[in-house]
Amino acid sequence: MTNHGSDNHKSNIFRVISTKRRAPHLSLGAKASALLFVATGAILADTAITQSVAPKAIASSKKLAQFVVPTTNEPTSTPTPSPTLSPSPLPTTSPSPSPTPTPSPTLSPSPSPTLSPTQTTPTTPSTNQVPATTTVIYVNPQTGTDSAGAGSTAAAPYRTITYALSQAQPGTAIQLAPGNYSSETGEVFPLTIRQGVTLRGDDASKGQSIIITGGGEYVSPTFARQNVTVRAENNSAISGVTITNPNTRGTALWIESTNPTVTNNTFIESNRDGVFVTGAANPKIEANVFSKNGGNGISVARSAQGEIRNNTFQDTGFGLAIGGASSPLVAENQIKENQDGIYISESARPILRSNVIENNKRDGIVATVNAQPDLGTAESTGNNIIRSNERYDVYNATRGNTLLAVGNTLDAKRTSGRVNLVAPQFAFSDVQGLWAQPYIAALASREIIAGFPDGTFKPNEPVTRAQFAAIVSKAFAPTPQRQAQEFNDVNRNFWGYQAIQTAYRGGFVAGYPGGAFQPQQQIPRVQALVSLANGLNLRADNPNVLVAYADASQIPSYATDAVAAATQRQLVVNYPSPNQLNPNRPATRAEVAAFVYQALVNSGRAQEIASPYLVRVP
Repeated sequence: MTNHGSDNHKSNIFRVISTKRRAPHLSLGAKASALLFVATGAILADTAITQSVAPKAIASSKKLAQFVVPTTNEPTSTPTPSPTLSPSPLPTTSPSPSPTPTPSPTLSPSPSPTLSPTQTTPTTPSTNQVPATTTVIYVNPQTGTDSAGAGSTAAAPYRTITYALSQAQPGTAIQLAPGNYSSETGEVFPLTIRQGVTLRGDDASKGQSIIITGGGEYVSPTFARQNVTVRAENNSAISGVTITNPNTRGTALWIESTNPTVTNNTFIESNRDGVFVTGAANPKIEANVFSKNGGNGISVARSAQGEIRNNTFQDTGFGLAIGGASSPLVAENQIKENQDGIYISESARPILRSNVIENNKRDGIVATVNAQPDLGTAESTGNNIIRSNERYDVYNATRGNTLLAVGNTLDAKRTSGRVNLVAPQFAFSDVQGLWAQPYIAALASREIIAGFPDGTFKPNEPVTRAQFAAIVSKAFAPTPQRQAQEFNDVNRNFWGYQAIQTAYRGGFVAGYPGGAFQPQQQIPRVQALVSLANGLNLRADNPNVLVAYADASQIPSYATDAVAAATQRQLVVNYPSPNQLNPNRPATRAEVAAFVYQALVNSGRAQEIASPYLVRVP
């Protein structure tokens, strides 16, 4: 393959120069908080307000304001900074599939409770809890023996992972004790995690005391001879370990045409890659740390897809190198202090959402050859923060593609090449950079919500029960499930009368004993979630999901099943701490927008928006 222009970015992105290894030191920067917004009075735009409940909101325009970075801003001769690294090579074949987000299942309604009884305290599971049916094999390199009769208890473990893997059947978890696992302790590389087997150490520390070091020859069907520490097969899992491959062209974890889950690990000081994903692989790689690898933190090639979420890439060569015809989702990652943040080549089409890409030593995002990264659309904004990189924040060095970037924190002056920065014209003066901005933008584009006459959204103001009824009525247009109910405190000339009737008949809201609705009462977060869960007829398969919340004991007993269902179906967005539900605090306009949008996603009516504050449970 040929170079693009005179720049030192190569299209053969997996050839690397080994760098001098340094002692591991992860000075992980604090995560930037994105602050975004919502206005609940917005959807009241087409209802005449006859009482002084809230200011009348104005409808928003659906047009987009587009800013094109002119090609005249590009340097006349492309700068050539002489980097110490270049990414390693991707394949020459390049079919170009378009990634398609998977919609959530469709659901339908049921009514909300009318009272808020007592609170309950869920129990918290132990660390590394596994289903009762899982067989556990124990390994300890200091005290174990690789012999029959060992391995079934922590007191009598096997000595090597190699032997444990030879004994493991699908459904087995191999529990590693702290220690160093290498050829000196009897390991034979590469280690192959077979189908249905879990290799686990200590998730809480991301495997800092459980270190697997070494590598062995592996002949890849798509990339020939490699040196690999661990291979992961279908439906396998790796968590809570540190993996290093110091050998020439060494890769710590090789994933080829399989779908493993890789969580809470540390990939550090490998000669080339932390993780290499190729073939038709579709892994989930989440909450790992990548640092001081000689080539790339993660390399993605061929037609691989998968999800790369909530990882930290710091000082690790190229944070991610994505090529071939691959189309992974890259979301909610911290990508900083690398040579380049993300290097995208060939016909790759990664989907980038809610990443922080900053302070990289050359460029934040580089696109070459025929790459077409998805940096946001009108329906699903990018919400990436791309800033303070040494040369460009976005460098489009493709053969002629224009990169579209909607809804990101990105300065046009810090880009090179054809980059269209698109901002929704309904972006309000008090939502830019705030955590709920993508949700607000998406609902405003559908005219479900809108702003106020002064151009603001007032995202932190509380929402009344009448306003909430208006929002869900407009968002879901529910089919009547029951007869209308006349409430004694809602007159027919009240601005929200019809919306309350629609929401009530659709099963989203209910009244209080005595025939009252209390339209002016601020709606608590827990009530909003119960309303959505009941209106969409959500049911919880596992009430224990409430252990995700540090304040679960504050959830009223009437609400536990509905909140568990809302949590399991990913309706809950908690800013700034995902594990703090604050169930009894009044819901803000921003929070209601996030809940309602996630409910639309769950019912198959909207595409998912990546957010670090979305509560996800197994």
